[in-house]
Amino acid sequence: MPRVLLLLLLLVSFVTHANTVLILGDSLSAGYRMNAEQAWPPLLEKKWQQEGKAVQVINASVSGDTTQGGLQRLPSLLAEHQPNLLLLELGANDGLRGLPPSSIEQNLATMITSAQQAGAKVVLTQIKLPPNYGRRYLQQFEAVFTQLAKEHSLPLLPFFVVPLIEQDGMMMDDGLHPTANAQPHIAQQVHGFLTPYLKDNRKL
Repeated sequence: MPRVLLLLLLLVSFVTHANTVLILGDSLSAGYRMNAEQAWPPLLEKKWQQEGKAVQVINASVSGDTTQGGLQRLPSLLAEHQPNLLLLELGANDGLRGLPPSSIEQNLATMITSAQQAGAKVVLTQIKLPPNYGRRYLQQFEAVFTQLAKEHSLPLLPFFVVPLIEQDGMMMDDGLHPTANAQPHIAQQVHGFLTPYLKDNRKL
């Protein structure tokens, strides 16, 4: 078989089986106070590609974003990138502002439905808040994510910050954001969770 033809066949195979993973999040995924390439989403894409998997990661995360902001941005992102997998990591800024859990739930539910109607598999990220927000609000807030995952039959990615909190050098001085050193650890966590949900898990 001519070399050029072989390369074309491999390219067709790559395109046919390529996964487009859209990450819609906030500063926890945007690479807060670091270069964009240091953030865990690019590291996740690199890890998959090193394994020979045809995966493109689109990091549409914006520091400070809320579920309302994500709701406004999602339609154009779905149209442009046509992802087959959406990782939804929003809600932390809503919670830090004390917004009603009911509105957070409604915004997330609308995004989930929109993505599913566009043909994307949705994975929801669990979000936790600092304990000083009061027990009642924390319970209502955290219940949003477990309830949505149950209602929509979604995989629920455990909050990836939790394993880092007690480790030296993994959290910034604000106690909220992981450091650059923590990003490979987050990428590893997310990799292990998301890989089974790729459209085609075979290597090229």
